[in-house]
This record gives sequence, C-alpha cells and structure tokens, in this order.
Amino acid sequence: MLEGITRESIGSGSAKKLRRDGYLTANIYANGVENIQAAFKRGDFVKAVRAKEDLTLALKVEGKDLKVVIQEYQLHPVNGDVVHVDLRVAVPGQVTNFLIPVKTVGTPKGLKNKGVLMIQKKRVKVRGAIENMPANFTLNVENLDRDDSILIRDMEAPENCRLMDRADVAVCGVIKAK
Repeated sequence: MLEGITRESIGSGSAKKLRRDGYLTANIYANGVENIQAAFKRGDFVKAVRAKEDLTLALKVEGKDLKVVIQEYQLHPVNGDVVHVDLRVAVPGQVTNFLIPVKTVGTPKGLKNKGVLMIQKKRVKVRGAIENMPANFTLNVENLDRDDSILIRDMEAPENCRLMDRADVAVCGVIKAK
C-alpha cells in the first residue's frame, strides 16, 4: 500500500519545494468525499502504479485507506517525470466515467505489407460503477491488414457499462508506411 502525506498549503511555492524533495503532488477527490491535497514519493508512486493488477490503486493518506483510480496526470515538459496526478476515489456503486487503458496483442499481418500499427486511443472512456470496470481492454490485432482499423463500435462493453466515445472513432489501425 502506497503511503502519502497531506499538504498543508496548496500554493505553487510549496509544490516546488515538494518536487525538489522528490515528491509529486496529488489531488484526491470524488462525489460526496472531501478533497484531499496529498504528496507521494515519486519513485514509490511509479512503482505502485506499475505493480497494480486492476484499475484501482490502494493508498493510505491521513490514516485513511483509499482505493483510487488515476484520472489524469501531468508530465514535466523536459524530462518526462510525473509532477502532478488527479486521483478519483472509487466509491462502490457510484456510476461515473472512467478511462480504461487499451492494450494490443499479436502482430498485425499488415506489417508484412509495409504497414505500421498506430494506436490512436490509449484509454477509452467508459461509464459505469467501479465494480463492473475491467482492468483494461485487450484487443487482438493479428487480423489487421493495411488500412484496417478497430473502431469503438467493434469493442465489447462490459456488463452494466457503456462506452462513451463516439462509435466511429478508431482505437488502433494499420496504415501505410511512408
């Protein structure tokens, strides 16, 4: 379980001091839950995110145990480090929008025909309760030839959930290499 500290002041000066000390700032929120301004050791946070096996991440802040979902993050423009993250508390039974990661498996047959696999959407917006959300969408791309793509309408929504992106939006596809 990842442990964090609460931030006393939420100004940019204190955030710079925390970042200099190796922390990243976080905003933890949800409907009906009081907002918490927190900070986590950057390295510990990245390790915890990479080690998680489902959509939620277990945290401990102010002595409270929370299950959260990464809603949004900000990267440093030069070195690419995570500097701020927005975390939404996963309240059981509460219907809301979640961004579910998309993973591809297989090698498309279009790569032999001078094609390149392009992933247009790394995360897909899904509306539903947290207990119905999958950890990720796994798409098999082996049958994609050049100029083929997988659209939102080709994906299967989990039970009691709805895909919120437009049906004609491409998730991934094979295009002609230049």
